[in-house]
Amino acid sequence: MPMVYKYTILLLMLSLIPAAAMPAAEGDTETLVVISTPKGDITLRLFDDTPKHRDNFLKLARSGFYDGTLFHRVINGFMIQGGDPDSRNAAPEAELGNGGPGYSIPAEIMPSHFHHRGVLAAAREDDRINPKRLSSGSQFYLVQGKVFTEPELDLVEKEQNSLIRQQLFVNIMDQPENILLRNQFFAPDAKKDSVHFRFLLDTLNQMIEKEFQAKGAFKIEKEHRKIYTTTGGTPHLDGRYTVFGEVVSGMEVVDAIAGVETGENDRPVENIPMTVKIVTRKKEQP
Repeated sequence: MPMVYKYTILLLMLSLIPAAAMPAAEGDTETLVVISTPKGDITLRLFDDTPKHRDNFLKLARSGFYDGTLFHRVINGFMIQGGDPDSRNAAPEAELGNGGPGYSIPAEIMPSHFHHRGVLAAAREDDRINPKRLSSGSQFYLVQGKVFTEPELDLVEKEQNSLIRQQLFVNIMDQPENILLRNQFFAPDAKKDSVHFRFLLDTLNQMIEKEFQAKGAFKIEKEHRKIYTTTGGTPHLDGRYTVFGEVVSGMEVVDAIAGVETGENDRPVENIPMTVKIVTRKKEQP
């Protein structure tokens, strides 16, 4: 049979196959993660522009790492946190939140990802011992948050910028080249010479302001403000933690978990275990 007739017959056969039976075109499906709990299921979409966090979360989910672990820290109006392997079969009095897979993940903090209600973000240790803001290898939190007014957001900005300046003060004082300045400033009789002490303060303030300008002020973008004043979130965490996904269904489950009774260290009195599975579904049409 001539080649041209073979192609004609093949095309005719394909045209007769129902659309539902045709294989999905590349890009028609998406990979999601489902967290199942006694309160219900939470479905998450992971962001492609935070690939280290995305791939690590998928790796752990595939291996069953999260199965049987607890949402071990819950603060109503703020967030729910899980992913500590030490929480699996943990005693009621056990202090949780320090476990992990034995490694950290480099920060992937993106300005476009902010802490609106429903986002998935990586937990981490405080800046004082983790200045590079490395993420926990497994612990994560889901933002419940609250709705803010514009004046409240202004206050958040003011408080965060004050905290930045305080940290810059500590950093400057810890630098070896500033040992003389530090000794003079903290000397027991430093304030007796008010003129000299004012000189020290002015010097420090100039150094802090220079570092502050280089670092950049904490600012909540106009577009983000619209979300925080309508949907809500936790704006004070922006720019400090890696956001790498979001809830696509099941926020009522997040709310239910956030509202449970808690005890010491914000641990739920009744255990809330999870299982985490990867699913693939057809993308919703815009």
